[in-house]
Amino acid sequence: MAIRKLSESVINKIAAGEVIERPASVVKELLENSIDAGATQVEVTIEQGGIEMIRITDNGCGIAKEDLPLAVTSHATSKIVDADDLFKVGTFGFRGEALASITEISQAMIRSRTADSDCGYELLINGGHAEPIEPCGCPVGTTIEVRQLFYNTPVRQKFLRTPQTEKSHIAEAFARVALANPQVQMTLMNNQSTVHQLAATESWRERISAFYGPEIADNLIPVHSTEGEISLNGFVVDPSISRSNKRMQYLFLNRRYIRDHSLQHALSEAYRGLLMVGRYPLAFLRLDMPPNMVDVNVHPAKLEVRFQNGGQIYKQLLATIRTQFLSTDLTAKGQLSRRDGGQVAAEASTPHTADAVAVAASVVQDQIAFARPTSNVDWTAAPGSSGLPSSGSAESFRPFPPLPSGNVGGDGFSMPSSPDTTQTFAQESAPAPAPTQTRTALQVYNTYLISETAEGMVIIDQHALHERVIYEQLREKVLAGKLESQKLLVPEPVSLPPAEAAAVLEQAELLTQIGVTVEPFGGDTVLVSSYPAMLANHNPAEMLKSVIDKLMSEAKNLDRRDVLDELLHMISCKAAVKAGDKLSPEEITALLEHGDLCQDSHHCPHGRPTALTFSREELDKKFKRI
Repeated sequence: MAIRKLSESVINKIAAGEVIERPASVVKELLENSIDAGATQVEVTIEQGGIEMIRITDNGCGIAKEDLPLAVTSHATSKIVDADDLFKVGTFGFRGEALASITEISQAMIRSRTADSDCGYELLINGGHAEPIEPCGCPVGTTIEVRQLFYNTPVRQKFLRTPQTEKSHIAEAFARVALANPQVQMTLMNNQSTVHQLAATESWRERISAFYGPEIADNLIPVHSTEGEISLNGFVVDPSISRSNKRMQYLFLNRRYIRDHSLQHALSEAYRGLLMVGRYPLAFLRLDMPPNMVDVNVHPAKLEVRFQNGGQIYKQLLATIRTQFLSTDLTAKGQLSRRDGGQVAAEASTPHTADAVAVAASVVQDQIAFARPTSNVDWTAAPGSSGLPSSGSAESFRPFPPLPSGNVGGDGFSMPSSPDTTQTFAQESAPAPAPTQTRTALQVYNTYLISETAEGMVIIDQHALHERVIYEQLREKVLAGKLESQKLLVPEPVSLPPAEAAAVLEQAELLTQIGVTVEPFGGDTVLVSSYPAMLANHNPAEMLKSVIDKLMSEAKNLDRRDVLDELLHMISCKAAVKAGDKLSPEEITALLEHGDLCQDSHHCPHGRPTALTFSREELDKKFKRI
């Protein structure tokens, strides 16, 4: 096979495959060029999630007429001169590939003017073919417009997602640059609507609040340290706020957003003992060091870097955060709220000392009230009847009714009849008969149940077993399309980051299957109009955010059915009794009997064992009886 030199067009298309993954990659590269040009005002305008059009306008230094043809040429740059400059890179872009790659796979226009020029100049490029430069009227600065991205590379084009999803990726790329450069006034427009309009500010807390709201901004803990030439500044978020993923861990090196597994590990270690397993901290941290102490030329998109002394930076980050935590009051702040037909009441203000005990007791009761049976419920009602008073509400639901005689329903639990419930169901028949012998158990530490069996003794984790019971009944109802859904009297608006809002709206049909009904409300706000009835005592907004965490972390790796299964795991965990909940003898008996009917009563949906069994022989050996 003959060896041949590739054409410049093919070379640029290959480079585009490394640098330009989606419209958000274009926005990132062009925004960095604007910042490097000294812009103090930048406006980003997109149409159809950037698939149809991306326009970025800045008031930077501009590009001279004679430099315009070079700007779209591969490996042409004003930011480095020789190889030595690679060891002291002080700008965002320096490879000289971005504009050449972008203009090779799109229909682009560059309009620019320098401060010493009487007019601006315009260059049109169609799939890498440039037309003659023409004079035009424009202010000092640069406007770059990119249309029909990937129009001549259909293989890459077919992998683009929906406009809503692509817009969320652009919003994240915009946020990374905007967070690193609060001194720059920045605007993001999508389809003529304003997504973000950020005033220039010297306060990083103010810029963070503009993106993530007062809940995050009010819980920021400042951190600062300087060791030699390495400076660490920024904020970590109070451990009371966490996520099930690492997406809100923002690390900036010399104002460049980076991903570094070592530094993320240091951050997790600093929070060790403050977060539950599977939860991750939030942070906004800036590292500043001389450019010659880091190699930023190890990744085409410059997301990963190589430190000259990574161990020192790891220790500095870990020690700085831990030291700050030692001097910070991290006591969890309890909040009291009540539910009224699914509508959340205003949160109580800080109580006086005399009321503190009552407030704390109310919070605890609000968390575990659903786990108590009501005395006026006839759980032995005939099939087809809820057996509940007609005035019952969704909050009357209790998870531990005794099993009725005869055949047991698919869930074994009755749901209340209520005008707030979207559907009413009769008990579903199932072939499994009720247990013939009543099992009893002793509860210890309000967490474990100790029971006698024919083989010996079993110690049961009450939360794990109840989680399995709820999961199997939910799964059966979802597959049958009969999951009870609680309607809110007033739909609750939930403001979300762009990426999360896009994920929710994209998976609206999937969410409906688990009893969550959402709809767009403008911008990045969605309305929750219904949610699973068995979570009636939970805040709908918090429930939705938990669902989002699952969607964002699992949807890329699992098929639709697996994603649904993961959501059922989450709902089961939230609805199940918790460690520390005191159960009555009747509740214990009902839980054990329902557990006997499960397909897999040995493990919770997450794989943890529900029980440990000790045989009679083992016990006799321990007590030296044999």
